Amino acid sequence: MAKKRKHSETVVAAPQKKEEVAPERPKRTLLGWKDKEAAAVAAPAEDKDDEVHQPTNFRNKEKVLVTCSRRIAYRYRHLMLNVVSLLPHCKKDNKVESQSSKGVALSEMVELKSCSSCLFFECRKHKDLYLWMAKCPSGPSVKFLVNAVHTMEELKLTGNHLKGSRPLLTFSANFDKDAHWKLLKEMITQIFGVPKEHRKSKPYHDHVFVFSIVDDHIWFRNYQVLNLLRDLTQVGPRFCLNPIKIFGGSFGGPTLYENPFYISPNQVSVHFPW
Repeated sequence: MAKKRKHSETVVAAPQKKEEVAPERPKRTLLGWKDKEAAAVAAPAEDKDDEVHQPTNFRNKEKVLVTCSRRIAYRYRHLMLNVVSLLPHCKKDNKVESQSSKGVALSEMVELKSCSSCLFFECRKHKDLYLWMAKCPSGPSVKFLVNAVHTMEELKLTGNHLKGSRPLLTFSANFDKDAHWKLLKEMITQIFGVPKEHRKSKPYHDHVFVFSIVDDHIWFRNYQVLNLLRDLTQVGPRFCLNPIKIFGGSFGGPTLYENPFYISPNQVSVHFPW
């Protein structure tokens, strides 16, 4: 009779299970989660003095706040709405009281809206329109008298372009003569130029903003580009800007330039009452 094997010989030693350890959590940075290997490859060596930094691409984050004063005339309000429709990178806000402290209120509104520029349409006596063009919060700012206003609804022109498309800015040669015209050209370029790859803009150009200086006045025209005919047709609106003063700050500050040929509407009404 065969011998029975011992129980210890028949039992095979069970393989030892490895302890399950959770993977180490990757390092968290300000830009998100990053693995150790990727961080070691991407992180520059601190002891190397000849480190070359890759240049970062510039992104234009220009935003314009557009608002007006209370009790503004309907034609001027329509002009403001036309300007808003032409600038996809602008933000429209509530009306502001036309008082001496409007500069402080407008600066706070610009800061709350995360904007860098402001266009303020100020109406006085229900007939005189002034335009404040300011860079916030440190300036400069310009005050214009707006004349020869014609809105899109009044003109009824045949031109038409897509809403939100980026415009081409053209300036007459007079803008390069004097220092104050160069400053106005730079401010207009920053405010009316739609940033590239803006989320509300279309990635092509189909209209042109024309700024011309005639008799020390800035005349604004908007034209549609006709690709087939290689011609321009006017869209609107149209208006004329008469510069009054250029200030060093936002809505005030030291006077950098004063127009010696400016005549206020009150003086005009006194000498020409009809």
